[in-house]
Amino acid sequence: MTALSASASALAAHGVAYAAPIARAAARNGLDPSFLAAVAAQETGGPGVNAGRNILGDGGHGHGLFQIDDRYHAFARSPAAMDPAQNAERAAEMLHGLLQRYGGDEHAALSSYNAGSPNARGTTTRWADGSVLGYADSVLRHQAQIEDARAELPSAAASAAGYGGSARGAPAIPLAPPPAASHGEQPWLDELAAESNASTPSL
Repeated sequence: MTALSASASALAAHGVAYAAPIARAAARNGLDPSFLAAVAAQETGGPGVNAGRNILGDGGHGHGLFQIDDRYHAFARSPAAMDPAQNAERAAEMLHGLLQRYGGDEHAALSSYNAGSPNARGTTTRWADGSVLGYADSVLRHQAQIEDARAELPSAAASAAGYGGSARGAPAIPLAPPPAASHGEQPWLDELAAESNASTPSL
């Protein structure tokens, strides 16, 4: 079994839908596969659910597994946006670029992915235990759940205060550049300039 197939199998074992394209996109862009899977779970799954869905959301503006917004991203206005593999690849490219921009700070990158600002709380999600978490903290809680992490999960108070680490208390991670885009272009560079992504569907 290759490292990539092992990664996909591990995600699938934790209930992640579209595990293979998520694992492949994560590997191509230097991301932790559980991190990328957690974004999908936040965008199109729900509190406590690890399986994202390939849907049209946010009033028809959010496209696919990662809810890429057609108001900000030309990619989302193409048929490719509803292909889970291409949707995952584009989301991974954007997240990789944001992590580089913010020095590996997962919280800042996630906040910017959702709301266009590294300091934004973004879309809030109410979990079954009553916790109301900002976007980044909710993604990190999904990641901890996918990994069966036992570390303390981020709280609503931490989100409001601008929590700036990973859910597991790990330092910001440095990233290597992703491999060159196979299509001969990296259109996400222009999209990142807008620093805005889809608003998450209300969960």
